[in-house]
Amino acid sequence: MSKADQIFIENMKDILENGYWDTDLDVRPHWEDGTKAHTVKKFGIVNRYNLQEELPILTIRRTAFKSCIDEILWIWQKKSNSIHDLHSHIWDSWADENGTIGKAYGYQLGKKAIYPEGEFDQVDRVLFDLKHNPQSRRILTNIYNFEDLHEMGLYPCAYSMTFNVTGDTLNGILNQRSNDMLTANNWNVLQYAVLLMMFAQVSGLKPGTLIHVIADAHIYDRHVAIVKEIIAKPQHKAPTLKIDPNVKDFYDFTLDSFELVDYEYEPLDKKIPVAV
Repeated sequence: MSKADQIFIENMKDILENGYWDTDLDVRPHWEDGTKAHTVKKFGIVNRYNLQEELPILTIRRTAFKSCIDEILWIWQKKSNSIHDLHSHIWDSWADENGTIGKAYGYQLGKKAIYPEGEFDQVDRVLFDLKHNPQSRRILTNIYNFEDLHEMGLYPCAYSMTFNVTGDTLNGILNQRSNDMLTANNWNVLQYAVLLMMFAQVSGLKPGTLIHVIADAHIYDRHVAIVKEIIAKPQHKAPTLKIDPNVKDFYDFTLDSFELVDYEYEPLDKKIPVAV
């Protein structure tokens, strides 16, 4: 069975059984009808995914693989903040009148700085160090830039990625301040697992372990019934991900560079509402 399913189910049961409800608090998020969107949460969840064993994708519900990859390329490769550069509409609720999410996500990764070796943005600095300075303990990105927060459509949720090379293996830690567990948990895990695989391939390394650290792991009130239904569904074997081995430059990856083989998943006939 899929290890990602098992981790997800354990997390969800723990939150539902032992979590804290913010029902009496004046929370910021709301539903489309204007109702406050309350949550039950756990603080400080840490999950490990061995990428050499399997691709961490859910089978108890479908994770939209192509849309996941499209967004991670939008952020890390295009370094864009324009929703017009996306093929999905997942960021529409946070876009301004110009169709941007402000100085968030890709915008931050694309900001350049001067180093002794030259001028780099955050992504190119990581790629440079993985090839030329893999023993470094300083290979990381951070998009939670306080001076720009007031100009962001949404404060970054997944805000920091730390890369660490051990021998010929690339590992990573994804830090996340907040995670809507039903809507985005496996979405984020899958995205950063594939990002780690891409960086490993173009750096002549093998992908290793992805550690996901979540400060506030929560389930929204209107998601509880759906969560209970999903975690009771049958589990399937994780699919295989094939990445075009001919891609040697991170900026040459496209959606067509990835093929998901034998992805079996349980259907879900309910629409999942998103709090904004």
